Amino acid sequence: MTWTLDQLFDIVVSKHGSDICFVPGAPPVIWVAGRMVQLDLPPLEPSAVDATFLPLLSEDQRRVLNATGDLDFSLGRTDIGRLRLNLHRQRGTLSATIRYIPYEVPKFENLKLPRRLLGLADLPRGLVLVTGGAGTGKSTTLASMVNYMNQVYAYHIITLEDPIEFTFKHGRSVIEQREIGVDCPSFSAALRHVVRQRPDVILVGEMRDLETISAALTAAETGHLVLASLHTVNAVETISRIVDVFPGPQQAQVRVQLADTIQGVACQTLFHDEVDGTMVPAVEIMVATPAIRRAIRDNETHLLHGMIETGKSLGMQTMDNAIADLARARRISASDAMAKCQNPEKLAKLIA
Repeated sequence: MTWTLDQLFDIVVSKHGSDICFVPGAPPVIWVAGRMVQLDLPPLEPSAVDATFLPLLSEDQRRVLNATGDLDFSLGRTDIGRLRLNLHRQRGTLSATIRYIPYEVPKFENLKLPRRLLGLADLPRGLVLVTGGAGTGKSTTLASMVNYMNQVYAYHIITLEDPIEFTFKHGRSVIEQREIGVDCPSFSAALRHVVRQRPDVILVGEMRDLETISAALTAAETGHLVLASLHTVNAVETISRIVDVFPGPQQAQVRVQLADTIQGVACQTLFHDEVDGTMVPAVEIMVATPAIRRAIRDNETHLLHGMIETGKSLGMQTMDNAIADLARARRISASDAMAKCQNPEKLAKLIA
């Protein structure tokens, strides 16, 4: 059995799913509220996966897939939304993972996120990082922040994405969306030129290498608000990851840059909400106070966790405290809380 693009949209929308995975030898599986469900279909034949997805590709995309074994791209339908697709080779066959992105950008108020996080979108300049593992809602959070700014501020916003996910309509702001590999060759190349395009806000879909991180820091230094994502699980690791990307002789200068530009870090993970059956995020929030900036500058990142714990009056919270709040409210199960916390012994005391 093969599927058309419309049928793929129909499957994920009708099942209220977020992701679908097509692997030869197994039935298609779909994720609903964070839990995997097998569709009531026969196991996939390799030829069926090829017949479904290869016709969607351009010649350039086929060359990339053949050369690297991986391809990321997105497709849209104006009345429903977009599909972000990853095609990859495994055991000599083609597999596909699809993320559904609704047409309407979710409102921040509907994402169950801490209100303090939205305050970072009110800042005029600096670096704001939203981090977490794959599939933890980073792109959705960033999109909701851009959507908020679009409604409140008259900004020129430029997003750099690989691929484009949510699509924005111009509101009070003018929004340009540039797709890596289509509109520009790389994040770092786009960032080198973006400051000449008179942006107020720059969204970087992922800070994945030294050149991109360096260019993002420079853009934040020159008076822009830079929103970006990173694959890290807490604020301390986020700061260390950025610094450690650079060669040793450059790290002291990078710490100074980062200390001067960082405004906040939000690290999030998602849980199945036991109350309404949807997803609920737990979010660690670090706000850049003078003490936190000094700790980053002086290479004392081991002090940051304690500063976050004592910064509750500024809206800060650790990941384990955020998870404990959800567990105590019975939004998430104790077993799920323990599985994703960073200090199980401490968490057990918090939720006892």
